Amino acid sequence: MNPPPTPGAPATDPAAALGLPGGDPAEAVTPAPDGRRRARSNGQFAEIWRRYRRNKLAMAGLVIVAFEIVMAIISPFSTPYDPFEQNLLNTLQPPSSAHFFGTDVLGRDLYSGIIYGVRLAMIVGLSVVFFSLVLGLTLGALAGFKGGAWDAVIARIIDIFLAFPPLVGALVIVRAVGGGTLPVVIALVALGWMTTARLMRGQVLALREAEYVEAARSIGAGTRRILTRHILPNAVAPVLVYSFTSIGVVVVAMATLSYLGVGVPPDVPEWGRLISQASQYLSVPGKSFLWIFPSAAIAITTLGFAFVADGLRDALDPKLRGRN
Repeated sequence: MNPPPTPGAPATDPAAALGLPGGDPAEAVTPAPDGRRRARSNGQFAEIWRRYRRNKLAMAGLVIVAFEIVMAIISPFSTPYDPFEQNLLNTLQPPSSAHFFGTDVLGRDLYSGIIYGVRLAMIVGLSVVFFSLVLGLTLGALAGFKGGAWDAVIARIIDIFLAFPPLVGALVIVRAVGGGTLPVVIALVALGWMTTARLMRGQVLALREAEYVEAARSIGAGTRRILTRHILPNAVAPVLVYSFTSIGVVVVAMATLSYLGVGVPPDVPEWGRLISQASQYLSVPGKSFLWIFPSAAIAITTLGFAFVADGLRDALDPKLRGRN
């Protein structure tokens, strides 16, 4: 039996005797305030940005992507001519002060057409990646976390879609649905979500048995909380890196479909369509500008998103923290 406390002496705190913080036990398990959690999150973003901006190629890619997004937004007001306006009396004109990039086979201002192509590439590229992410993340997380029959069924669906050659499948879908920007988006989403789903599934399978996930289960955390607070934030980083890379792939795929005569209508100044119209002048001296400028636009856009993806990969990879 413990002796009564001596009058005037401080009461003995069991937590203090063990070297633990004293006070009300309920206060010891009180979660950090929102302000502290927000500050920690801001600190993490600041550290990621610090590592990212030290990568010169990544910053160059960010500048390219930001510039193209701005041009896509202001393109209706920044082009000197209507990109759809045809002038058959002014075709195949070389670059000049009146037409910076010359005119195409239909007499349209090539510079205005390429700027309009930036807008089209951003709309299609970002739309395809967004819907592919939504579909791929949902099915991949469901397959990896649920396992069992869910995993088996979703994995077989992914295998079936992967069995179709992407270009042939896109041609068939666009032909079946009809020409236009929306059918191109549908075709590229239908054939582009599988890699995202497989990548997400693998990440969730690796993380669902992690010690911190088991600890969350042991204290009674529900499935939704485990997924949204513990698994998804750690699994989504490599998926986002892949998504930025795939935007360039989508731009090339859209240009390929247009070059082959499907996708956007013939009168739309899309980069692949401009190259297709210029292909008959490849060996004609002085007409190389017809295909050089749209080809350069495709290459610069693809490289810009690839550089951004590489920078994100290095900035988000914890193993590289000591190197940067």
